[in-house]
Amino acid sequence: MLDIKLIRQNPDLVRAAIKKRNYRFDFEAFLELDQKRRSLQQATEELSAKQNLIDKEIQGLLKAKQDPKAKIEESRAIKKEAISLQAQFSELDKQFKSQADRIPNIPHSSLPVGGPQANEIIKEVGQKPRFSFKPLDHIALAENLDLIDFKRAAKVSGSNFVIFKGLGARLERALIDFMIDLHAGKHGYSEIIPPKLVNRASMRATGQLPNLEEDMYSFPEDNLFLIPTAEVPLTNLHRDEILDEKDLPVKYVAYTPCFRREAGSYGKDTRGLVRVHEFDKVELVKFVKPENSYPELEVLLLEACKILDLLKLSYRINLLATGDISFAAAKCYDIELYTPGIDKWLEVSSCSNFEDFQARRGNIRYRDKKTAKLEFVHTLNGSGLALPRLVVAILENYQQKDGSIVVPKVLRSYYGRRKRIQK
Repeated sequence: MLDIKLIRQNPDLVRAAIKKRNYRFDFEAFLELDQKRRSLQQATEELSAKQNLIDKEIQGLLKAKQDPKAKIEESRAIKKEAISLQAQFSELDKQFKSQADRIPNIPHSSLPVGGPQANEIIKEVGQKPRFSFKPLDHIALAENLDLIDFKRAAKVSGSNFVIFKGLGARLERALIDFMIDLHAGKHGYSEIIPPKLVNRASMRATGQLPNLEEDMYSFPEDNLFLIPTAEVPLTNLHRDEILDEKDLPVKYVAYTPCFRREAGSYGKDTRGLVRVHEFDKVELVKFVKPENSYPELEVLLLEACKILDLLKLSYRINLLATGDISFAAAKCYDIELYTPGIDKWLEVSSCSNFEDFQARRGNIRYRDKKTAKLEFVHTLNGSGLALPRLVVAILENYQQKDGSIVVPKVLRSYYGRRKRIQK
């Protein structure tokens, strides 16, 4: 959430940010609500002060053995009015907090302004593969090699689910182990195995709620949600905590399954592995000092790209425009892989800096040694990387004319030293 002081002192900045995002929110109504709430709060406080003064006067009259009846009646009238004002304030405060939760983060000044069409490709790495044959898509490759069973997945769970089997399951597991080992072993992240169910407070802190609730799988009777990303439990590890400045940056990596209803996405990429309701992902999360957050974002991006460099896959980096970044992000890079079989660029990672937006919602702070003041940390996260789109890219880029798949060299030690997937 944004600092309410910033909203009050610089409403034009927030108003402009909402416009740049092309985000639907009645900011003027929110400012009016805030003013009413503050006025009511002031009236309540003034009434409370008046009540205290009259109570002292009553005590003085009693000590002087004078009749306090008139003051007692006045006190009762004030109490009645105070109860009414407090009820009004509580209702306005509830509305205020609900609306404040819907105000998005302010985009960083370096972002291009506009929707997805304004995204900027800032870097391309590697060359698209060339084949002496017409490349197959991952669906045909996986089915021919008996790596994936789409039909049984549909029978067991419904559309947009997948079953990895045999060498397909082993490929998925090899990629996860490879990525975890790199991030935990060489990039300095601490590995976490978090819960896959989280409460409403956790989903709110990272910014999934309230706006994205329809996209989440939930259990209302238990007030729990299946995680859409490990970002949620990892960030909430330190909700309502004060971190030690000397421990910053705190860096976590986790592999988890992720669950998304993808409401509103029906008809898009309904076949294959591109868009599924349950998928595996390795996630990176950082808690950093504010002055270090943007350099740390660039490091995070390099760490995610390192996976693709080692796998020798061609990719590109997009700087997302103001109207395409997530609700909570201030700046975001997308990493996309080229997949020749379906001839598409597929996003496999989003690396984001949320500045203090999530930290304010989750009350995650540290004590600055120089000022001795409590400050909000900045949080960052990125996929490192998302599956099964990474599997799509490997199958389609490493396919051979005979329908076999060459296993990337860096993966072979995780894959039983196997060099090729074939019938």
